[in-house]
Amino acid sequence: MPRSTDWTRNETLAAFHIYLQLPFGQLHRNQPRIVQLSQWMGRTASAVAMKLVNLASLDPQVVASGRRGMGNASKLDQQIWNEFLAANDPVVTEAAMAFGHYAEQNGLPPFADVLDEVPDIAEGKTTTAIVQVRVNQARFRRAILASYNATCCMSGLRVPKLLVASHIVPWSMDTQNRLNPSNGLCLSALHDRAYDQGLITVLPDFTIRVGEALRHAELDPFAQTSLAQCQGQAIRLPERFRPAPAFLEAHARRFGFL
Repeated sequence: MPRSTDWTRNETLAAFHIYLQLPFGQLHRNQPRIVQLSQWMGRTASAVAMKLVNLASLDPQVVASGRRGMGNASKLDQQIWNEFLAANDPVVTEAAMAFGHYAEQNGLPPFADVLDEVPDIAEGKTTTAIVQVRVNQARFRRAILASYNATCCMSGLRVPKLLVASHIVPWSMDTQNRLNPSNGLCLSALHDRAYDQGLITVLPDFTIRVGEALRHAELDPFAQTSLAQCQGQAIRLPERFRPAPAFLEAHARRFGFL
């Protein structure tokens, strides 16, 4: 039976987990993942969708864009947002665990949300440590693609299978922001490689800088069109979780652009 009680912390965190992975335009009662979570919780899909919209009403970037949620956010909703803004990764991890708890209660693995992206995990082909890393990376990818509406922020490419959730500060260099969606850019596989190699960067003002190696006159036409012409252009900003200027500055300095 659908429940009418107040939301618990675990319920709210499980909803926040879904919020991180869905584009703003999909926060409605017919969205399959919202329907699934509502069934797991014993709540209506409308109630879960409303919770997600209330969480959106507290999202600083959503609010800054002029959009508004239902205006019925609870003190617990605000508390979770405050914790997230203070330290992203612990809240993202706790939210994923809350979601995983409901999945397991319903006979699914705790990483049921990303099985389509890492199918070999379900087949038992990886070790436990590798599983956790792969799951975290898949969830980070979901959050980044949702924020950018599955669009490369440099080229405008909209083919999800050719898009990468690129860490601004690499996974290996900052253990505190591995899951932080503000530490990511949605890039095509080509632009991700160029960014990872320091051939191209994004400055804290969200403009692209292309390195000397990609700005030679003898560069082939494809490289000229796809990479060199990005020089000075502004990236397409995400609906949520705008890249943190401090992370962008760190990347630009690491490769000598600043």
